[in-house]
Amino acid sequence: VWFDITRPSELFSNAGYPKDADMSDNNFLANIPEGIFQSIKWIDRTYPRTPIIITENGVEDSDDHLRPRFLAQHIHQVWRAVNFNWPVKGYFHWSLVDNFEWERGWTQRFGLWGLDIDTQKRIRRPSVDLYAEICKENGISSEMVQKYCPEVFDKLFPS
Repeated sequence: VWFDITRPSELFSNAGYPKDADMSDNNFLANIPEGIFQSIKWIDRTYPRTPIIITENGVEDSDDHLRPRFLAQHIHQVWRAVNFNWPVKGYFHWSLVDNFEWERGWTQRFGLWGLDIDTQKRIRRPSVDLYAEICKENGISSEMVQKYCPEVFDKLFPS
């Protein structure tokens, strides 16, 4: 990401994602799970043994096609970091329910639960169940990946 004076609607930033990146609904975010691993690594090297709590990791995905694999792949990278004994103490998915984004209003759907703006009714997305299982088991299993995002099974559990 770099500063770009010509992009005020993008908070003056320009993201240089790989051309083949798995992109979110509005092409706002790319699914690059290795990035969270590299960020944790950088934090531990820059601020050794400082506890790390990941407070906002998610993707806009109104139809919940990308979110299951995004979630599984990112949690897998956090697990990799923990196996390096880096002090990751917590992970919070962004977000529980669709929310109002200051620069984009209601155009991005980050929630595990969808939200009908007019009625305020919550709409259950499949990722709710995946995240609930991850939290209950305190980890991600091959069975979860096979059930919710089999397309990334071989990447996460190579034989």
